[in-house]
Amino acid sequence: MFGRAPRKSSNNTKYYEILGVSKDANPDELKKAYKKAAFKYHPDKGGNPEKFKEVSQAYEVLNDPEKREIYDKYGEDALKEGMGGPSHNPFDIFESFFGGGAFGGDSSRGRRQKQGDDVVHSLKVSLEDLYNGTSKKLSLSRNVICSKCKGKGSKSGTSGTCYGCRGTGFKVSTRHIGLGMIQQMQHVCNDCGGSGQVISEKDKCTQCKGNKISPEKKVVEVHVEKGMQHGQKIVFEGQADEAPDTITGDIVFVLQLKDHPKFKRKHDDLYIEHSLTLTEALCGFQFALTHLDGRQLLIKSNPGEVIKPGQYKAINDEGMPQYQRPIMRGRLYIHFNVEFPDGGLISTDQCRTLEKILPRKPSNQASQMDLDECEETTLNDVNMEEEMRRKHHQQQQEAYDEDEDDSAPRVQCAQQ
Repeated sequence: MFGRAPRKSSNNTKYYEILGVSKDANPDELKKAYKKAAFKYHPDKGGNPEKFKEVSQAYEVLNDPEKREIYDKYGEDALKEGMGGPSHNPFDIFESFFGGGAFGGDSSRGRRQKQGDDVVHSLKVSLEDLYNGTSKKLSLSRNVICSKCKGKGSKSGTSGTCYGCRGTGFKVSTRHIGLGMIQQMQHVCNDCGGSGQVISEKDKCTQCKGNKISPEKKVVEVHVEKGMQHGQKIVFEGQADEAPDTITGDIVFVLQLKDHPKFKRKHDDLYIEHSLTLTEALCGFQFALTHLDGRQLLIKSNPGEVIKPGQYKAINDEGMPQYQRPIMRGRLYIHFNVEFPDGGLISTDQCRTLEKILPRKPSNQASQMDLDECEETTLNDVNMEEEMRRKHHQQQQEAYDEDEDDSAPRVQCAQQ
């Protein structure tokens, strides 16, 4: 049934040593030893995956009377040469032995499901989009479970256990990092790509070529609701790349607000800058403002009101709509800049006219005699930014000259 036995016997005590039982151990003793070792080394409990794999293989052989007889007679090599050696996934053995919920949760197969990665995309939106709400259709590429083989990767629907990792999907390597010190590192098996299974070339699915997944184009419609914020996430749950034995991750769109030429947003409020001439600031103004939804707002001052440079005014309920409560809105703030006349001189008659209209000058407490004794000065126009740059450059040059002087050799006077 199992073919011809090898002429030379090999190690036939290793599996007993792994389980910690004698060669005449009965089935109950084997089960007890396996249960203790499997719980100790199970990866879900933080155990050593290589040890867990060895324990499962030892139990699989010794618990089968026919395989145990071959092992006792001819050793481990006989099993490796096709006479009924280990063939099952160690996790499957564990689950069939203990059933689901061994650690108080889901079945071991369910626990072994990996969590797929989320796919994150940036979605640029304008302030108008966030004010009015919008929908955007986007075409995305993703991987889905192969429809022909249902994610098996093979025509027959079966696959063999990877010999490189023995079905665990990962390998453990060691390296010496010092005197008597060894470091263990776990990495994904490069033979099976972490699946723990291999498929022969003849049995590979013709559609996915054994990859178990196929590419797919998907169109998603992203609804941007009124009042959403920069950096807010819109999540499509379970719509990311699919993979066998993997919980599909999410597609996540992160809103990226583009700068607006006129409006600035702070939470639920909007801000704009508006410049007034000196005449408008003193005598009144009105202008039309195009809002983010296209409405024209008439902005005007109250009769007789004077606007100061840097002054703010607010309009209630014309700010951003609140997220999920769009009828509630913030305020629209207008920051006024006052532009004074540039260049030219005001005539004496104009000055007298303005003095009659504007508040009176403060009285000069100094007597005319005191003013006559003062030195007369001249006011010059100055660009302060340019002035500061010039002074900074001058200080740097002076510091450089001092360094040059300090580095020059000093000449000592000769002694007489």
